[in-house]
Amino acid sequence: MLNLLRPLLNRVPVVFPGSRSLRRHLLAWLLLPQLVLWLAAAAVTYNVAVRYADRANDHGLYLSSRALARQVKPIDSGLFVDFPRAAKDIIEADPDDRVYYMVSSPPGEFILGNHKLPPPHDADTLRPDRPTFYDGQVESPNGLVQVRVAAILLDYGDPAQQRQMLVQVAKSRVSREALVRDILIDTALPLSLLVLAMSGLVWAGVRTGLAPLARLREAVSGRGPNDLAPIELQSAPEEVRDLAAAVNTLLAAVHASVVEQRRFISDAAHQLRTPLAGLKSQSELALKEAIDPALRARLEMVRESATRSAHLVTQLLTLARAEPESLATLGRSRFDLRRLVQDLTAELVPRALNDGIDLGLDDDGHHDDLPEPAVTIEGNALLIREAIVNVIDNAIRYAGRGSEITVRVREDPPASSDQPRTAVVEVDDTGPGLPEHLHEQVFDRFFRGTNEGRGCGLGLAIVKEIVERHRGRVSVASRQPRGLRVEIRLPAA
Repeated sequence: MLNLLRPLLNRVPVVFPGSRSLRRHLLAWLLLPQLVLWLAAAAVTYNVAVRYADRANDHGLYLSSRALARQVKPIDSGLFVDFPRAAKDIIEADPDDRVYYMVSSPPGEFILGNHKLPPPHDADTLRPDRPTFYDGQVESPNGLVQVRVAAILLDYGDPAQQRQMLVQVAKSRVSREALVRDILIDTALPLSLLVLAMSGLVWAGVRTGLAPLARLREAVSGRGPNDLAPIELQSAPEEVRDLAAAVNTLLAAVHASVVEQRRFISDAAHQLRTPLAGLKSQSELALKEAIDPALRARLEMVRESATRSAHLVTQLLTLARAEPESLATLGRSRFDLRRLVQDLTAELVPRALNDGIDLGLDDDGHHDDLPEPAVTIEGNALLIREAIVNVIDNAIRYAGRGSEITVRVREDPPASSDQPRTAVVEVDDTGPGLPEHLHEQVFDRFFRGTNEGRGCGLGLAIVKEIVERHRGRVSVASRQPRGLRVEIRLPAA
């Protein structure tokens, strides 16, 4: 019955603001701020590292400039330079970074040094005994070198004729950049590990938080079409419980609708069968008593219409029984498909003969002195019987007088070791056949490939419904030189 309700339910659109994943949405909004914070922390760490590296470098340059200034002593006639080799080695002690130094007396009189250094940018603002730090460039054999310079202005000489000297010590930025890089790595690496750990915790938290939704999905998707019992998620969060309650409300409404449809079909079956049977009986009695040829023709049309209507009601009820919820109530069992087909063929032979058709069962080369091997399948024997009856009945209705109908039953071996054997029922006829472009459409409800015959267009639709409910398949193929073959394949037990 749910198949009848699905078109109605599908008419109600359910519109969501987006088709993106809730898990990815949450992870994006939780992990993106962490990434932004990590980048901000890296930038702050870099600036702090630069500031402290400059402070340490400037302090070293200041001490070197003071040590260099002590090597230049004022005397009465000028300056005495006492710069032994040991002092020079101390100033130039760093093997990985070049140190430049110069002592001059403004306005630019060179006194001592190993390189000419650029003057301070704001030389006019220099104050005695107060160091000034600035960035500059010096020439080297490899080109211009970026350096950090410490400059200190010192007074010397008599107070009446006081003079000044400028002591400058410079150092390339190699060691400073190495120190900044080491600080950044030592800080960013633990911070990155912390961010990764937090990301893992966030991912685990999102997964745990969305677990009730996964359980709800499994509870719904794992159900059969006829299982309309309420969903139990009492231990889930409040939001999921509300969703489950809404789904349970929908399931209850569907269950009520299914019950109403079942009751309607049952009542309709009784209400339709009785008057149709009475109409058919009365028309047959009237035919026996009627003498006028015109009246007999009209009564024959009435009887034929009553017969077709009764057949249509029977087919509709069979189609309703093939629905999943009805199939579950009918039960399943193991039975011999070969024996079932033999009995059905024997029952339908008189009707085929009445229509001028030769109906027979092909034993597929079987010897009469040997017992026929059983072809066992598991399913609902009543519905399987109805499916095979419909196939043979469809052949009788459309093959035409003088045709032959052959029924075969066999068991095919499995294609591989992990697949089951297959029970096959074939119904061949030598009738007019069917164009290949209609082979798939014949399984549609109320579709008829020809206006000939007395069918209502539900026979093969019922066959397909029943076979697919038993995990099988049915197909139609043309035969040469003429005719049609209907093949039913079911998993063997």
